Parts: sequence; C-alpha cells; structure tokens
Amino acid sequence: MQVILLDKVVNLGALGDIVKVKDGYARNFLIPAGRARRATEANKAEFAAKRAELEKAAAAKLAESQAQGEKLAGASIKLTQKAGVDGRLFGSVTNGDIAEELNKLGYKVVKAQVRMPNGPIKVVGDSAVSVALHTDVVVDITVTVYGESA
Repeated sequence: MQVILLDKVVNLGALGDIVKVKDGYARNFLIPAGRARRATEANKAEFAAKRAELEKAAAAKLAESQAQGEKLAGASIKLTQKAGVDGRLFGSVTNGDIAEELNKLGYKVVKAQVRMPNGPIKVVGDSAVSVALHTDVVVDITVTVYGESA
C-alpha cells in the first residue's frame, strides 16, 4: 500500500514522502496513529494544499523538543529500590519508573520515550539511559539506583 507520510518516521521517510509499506503496517499503525494517509489522488491534492501548515507544525514540535532536550541533557535522577547484599535488585528499574521520576521533576516524558539499551536496570549503581523526545532529539541521562536493605 502506498501512503503519504504526515510526520517523520524512523527508517521510512520524512514529511510528505510517498512510500510503499505493507498493508498491515499502514492499517494498524501508521494511519490510526495519524502519521500517514493513503496515497489516493484526493489525499495527494489535500496534502499539497496543507503541506506548508504541516511543515510549520512539525518545525514547531521539533523546536519544542529541542528546548526540552537542552534542559534535560545531562540530567541525573536517583531511584531507591530494595536490593540484596550483593547489589542486585529484587525486581528492576524499568522505563516506566524512569518516566515517572522525570515527570515528578517537571519534564513531560512518556514511558515509550525512555530507551534502555541494555534492558531494565537490575543492579545498584549508575546507568546511562536515552530519552527520545523527537525522532531527531535524543538526550542521554544518568540514572543512579541506590539499594535499600530488605
């Protein structure tokens, strides 16, 4: 199926690109999420009329994400979890825990934006975590996990 992208999609294309994707990807993800529309003649004409407006909105969203990224860059958060004497946690610190802590500090971050390259944190200490505020804005933060005796 051919679709017109209404937003930049990683590994697929930028705003306004007409790309061919699998039917299920378009029907189940791109179109319901508002990131694409079917590439019919009517939709192509409608997109051409609204292109400047969509580009302006995308630029504003990027600028907002960059501003938030500058504030968040190099931030450090501290979490306390129950841990054993050897420093292993009874459970783990997930992207949801990190997003919740960032929200408490005043940053608007959703769980899906927190990227943990090595999976959930299962040991006490410092860990590097990435926060993707936009497809072009990825910020690294430090998460420090302290152990609490059980």
